[in-house]
Amino acid sequence: MRTFLDAKVMAKALKIAIAGQQVSISHSQALELVAAEFGFENWNVLSAKIGESATTATIAFTQTAPILRIFDESKAKEFYLGFLGFQLDFEHRFGENFPLYMQVSRAGLVLHLSEHHGDASPGSTVAVNMRGVHEYQRELAGKDYKYMKPGIEQMPWGEVMTVTDPFSNHIRFCEPPKK
Repeated sequence: MRTFLDAKVMAKALKIAIAGQQVSISHSQALELVAAEFGFENWNVLSAKIGESATTATIAFTQTAPILRIFDESKAKEFYLGFLGFQLDFEHRFGENFPLYMQVSRAGLVLHLSEHHGDASPGSTVAVNMRGVHEYQRELAGKDYKYMKPGIEQMPWGEVMTVTDPFSNHIRFCEPPKK
């Protein structure tokens, strides 16, 4: 997507290229030529259109972090860090004897785990599209975690491995079919 800055850089480059041919034009003439190249009647119209595009282009969702309710810090860490192989990114408490809020992540997936009663309902389900579901399943099976032995189901939308944490939250790891 072109931006206002790109168009100005193009106008400057055009002015320099033309000067190399022993032709001199003003910066505003170069801007008008760039506008015409983009198919607009003049620079003012082009800059307005690019400004509209730039505004909508600034909105981008870069990550989703579901919040899952937990009730026991040690069980949560045993499951998410030990069994699933996530790393602990941060922990937060508002003070001593306050509920825990933490972030765990692995391979681009970020989860927030919270002991705060208002953050989430236990028993939530999170769907995660991924690559390598069979490799992940083999990794988890090799850990011999006594509370979970996940398998893989063939579903119309892909191969799915569902795990359930100690707080009844479900994570469905899905590898969509290859196209």
